[in-house]
Amino acid sequence: MSGLLGTNVITQIGILVHDIDKTSRVYADFFGMDVPPAILTDAPEIARTEFEGAPSPARARLAFFDMGSLQLELIEPDEHPSTWRNYLNEHGEGVHHIAFQIEGMAEKISVLEGKGYALQQKGEYTGGRYAYMDTAPDLKVLVELLEND
Repeated sequence: MSGLLGTNVITQIGILVHDIDKTSRVYADFFGMDVPPAILTDAPEIARTEFEGAPSPARARLAFFDMGSLQLELIEPDEHPSTWRNYLNEHGEGVHHIAFQIEGMAEKISVLEGKGYALQQKGEYTGGRYAYMDTAPDLKVLVELLEND
């Protein structure tokens, strides 16, 4: 597979919301699904979140809908500096990112930075890591890289 990421399969679409409980209920009703539990991202000492190159205590409530070949992620950020909070403040509710499952996180970040796409935020989650790349000026949406252990 050619391309910058080694894949062209979108695994997730992330949507920023002000009220995850309300929005989750609406999505569940719309699709005839159960309301997924809203989970809180890991504490800063586990997540080791970095936003624009500096540590951030930012956390978010997340809800995941499995939609066949991809996952719909609803994100309600806290008040701390993060890609989620900034994007929600600047653009309002709506699509924040498309995500791709990749291998070789450091290499992929380097390749994208070499193309002019800055690393906006990165962190850890149980079983893996993520990175948001600022592809919005060109792709009109951020790209999230996901790598599982």
